[in-house]
Amino acid sequence: MSATRLPGPTALRDAYRAVNDRVAAAADRSGRSAEGVVVVAVTKTASPDQIRSLIEMGHTDLGESRVQQLVQRAAQLDEFLARKRTLGGEDGEPAPTVRWHMIGHLQRNKAKPVVPIVKLIHSVDSLRLAEELQSLGARYDPHVTRPSEVLLQVNTAGEEQKFGLAPAAVAHMAEQVESMIHLKLRGLMCMAPYSDNPEDSRGCFARAAELFEEIKTAGAGGDGFNILSMGMTNDFEVAIEEGANVVRIGRGLFGEDEG
Repeated sequence: MSATRLPGPTALRDAYRAVNDRVAAAADRSGRSAEGVVVVAVTKTASPDQIRSLIEMGHTDLGESRVQQLVQRAAQLDEFLARKRTLGGEDGEPAPTVRWHMIGHLQRNKAKPVVPIVKLIHSVDSLRLAEELQSLGARYDPHVTRPSEVLLQVNTAGEEQKFGLAPAAVAHMAEQVESMIHLKLRGLMCMAPYSDNPEDSRGCFARAAELFEEIKTAGAGGDGFNILSMGMTNDFEVAIEEGANVVRIGRGLFGEDEG
């Protein structure tokens, strides 16, 4: 099967504007400002040109679910931004600083290259992974690297095939991660089961929001515990209505590669 043709710059700009409008409307329905919601553009199906175009539109939060692709994308983009810094932009504006997010399941044996690249790891789903990230952080020069910022992935869908901590285990895991000096606990992440009806995700998101508030009230993570990452292209508006302040959108921006 041939791949669907991905949208060009004009279509991408229109899609980006449409996503931002939908984020703003959902935030307004939940009594919040759109400025308080971060869109992570998931670049899985994007071409390098599309990623560069999105950066030039002013977007700086990018996400990948696979380590190898994350490393390749980050290196390509670093090269592009380095050239921009050397040559200077047409308007004299400095090249932006991109923030990479690791949003997919992360295996312990693949974590090493992720630590120095990403701003936020969304998918810490076991104590063993947290301990590996802590160990990796201890190997880096503390004057060069910062603590790894992480979210705990919680399985509020109750699906056995889904990664994530059981809701009953999240508070204890938060306490353990908070004790690790090379990790910084920032919040929770969840994924709802895919459905053509976004409303099917509401219960999953509402439960994650409840857990988030419980842990925040208990004081885990301190003031830095302030991120609730949930919602993707098919259900991000419901996620925002239920309290998400980070959403992960790929197909809604870049289209879908069916090859």
